Amino acid sequence: MNSPAGYSRAQIALHWIVVALVAAQYIFKDSIANAWMAWQQELPFAFDPRILAHIVVGMLILLLIGWRLVLRAKLGAPSPPEDEPAPMRAIAQFSHASFYVVLAAMSVSGAIAWFGDLVPAAQIHNLLRLVLLGLIALHVFAALLHHVVLKTDVMRRMVRPQA
Repeated sequence: MNSPAGYSRAQIALHWIVVALVAAQYIFKDSIANAWMAWQQELPFAFDPRILAHIVVGMLILLLIGWRLVLRAKLGAPSPPEDEPAPMRAIAQFSHASFYVVLAAMSVSGAIAWFGDLVPAAQIHNLLRLVLLGLIALHVFAALLHHVVLKTDVMRRMVRPQA
């Protein structure tokens, strides 16, 4: 796999678009959660456009992370800083891979729960929501650690495209 000096404009744009979409999913999840609970209790619920938005955005996230993986395979990703300890490298690799797996699994489990009316899929979706929050916290902590404490350019690589 290639190891460029930084990320491309497309890789950076996709990263921040996915960040915004994931944030929106968390912020506006109540409509679909309430509709799901009503459905499970065989109660009526009114259609809310935010329900459709949650479903569409979930599928869009799946497509965008697929696109990110294609770009990563094609263009590569920057290597960690040379002086980064091996455990930090391993954690970074594991957490980045976990993001892709968890986001894909959330999209698929959410779709299966909603369209297949499967409670176990909804339970998995809900559990993955917590896992994703943990990954986000770790990711933000690591980015700030690199920027503020270690004074590396790791965080800048996701803001400024490779020349």
